[in-house]
Amino acid sequence: MSPRKAAAQRDGQSLHDLLIETAEKMIATHGTTGLTVRAIARAAGVADGVLYNHFSDKEELLARALLEYVRTTEAELGELPVAGEGTLDGNLRRHLEFGLALHRVLVPAFGGLVGRPSVLARFAEISERSGYWRDRLVAYLREERALGRLAPESEVDAAAAVLVGFCHESVMGAVFPHTGPLDPPSPESVVKTVLHGIAP
Repeated sequence: MSPRKAAAQRDGQSLHDLLIETAEKMIATHGTTGLTVRAIARAAGVADGVLYNHFSDKEELLARALLEYVRTTEAELGELPVAGEGTLDGNLRRHLEFGLALHRVLVPAFGGLVGRPSVLARFAEISERSGYWRDRLVAYLREERALGRLAPESEVDAAAAVLVGFCHESVMGAVFPHTGPLDPPSPESVVKTVLHGIAP
């Protein structure tokens, strides 16, 4: 006799995937603050204990749902520039647009887990660093340098840190009042500073 199918389960969908999908939707709708395994199980239409048949613990379920949320968010934000195409100015502005949009979605989600370091630690274990926007930005800058569109001595890691830092500061100030500048610089001015520096 086959196990009973959960009400929310699609044909061919495993309970493992159903639980991750349900948790991801809950993160997108309500955030991560106060998100519990019991609430996820109820939304999925399964008993609380079912998750332990598919995950080592509740931290793994939450971390995998958060990872899918990150992947879904990045996919919805569209493509990033290709090195050697377009202008450096336009390409970096596109990277900043992507980074700002990504941070606006993800900072609240990760912020809701500040008091749950075990979930964040599990997320770090299972996530693939090569997919992170910051790493893609660094790879893009290195390719532009190799193509000669950036100076050979360009410190691309430092440039990426400035761009990522701008996104952090801008979004943190909006999500958590009094943590960011009252009058943040524009993305255009940040790109100009990265490309041309501040020395005369």
